[in-house]
Amino acid sequence: MDKTTISVEILGHDFKISFPAGHESDLREAADYLNRQMLEIKSKSKATNLEKITVLAALNITHELLASVKNNGRQEQKIKQLTEQLEQVLADKSDLI
Repeated sequence: MDKTTISVEILGHDFKISFPAGHESDLREAADYLNRQMLEIKSKSKATNLEKITVLAALNITHELLASVKNNGRQEQKIKQLTEQLEQVLADKSDLI
């Protein structure tokens, strides 16, 4: 698979990142999101150490991811329940015809 390298800026630091070709927009979006999270932490906390800001951003993003995964699981379960109910109603209706 072909690799591409781009430069992204996070908290004023440039990082060169290699990744599979065709994913540039996703990588830029992720880097922009990380940069915004880190800037927010830097502005709202007493943290000035880059390492601490990075760890706090990673924890926040991981928390968001896990919450999203849990929510998706609940939504999938709800869809499954509704599908089963719909199938039962349709089966009951077909018995009447």
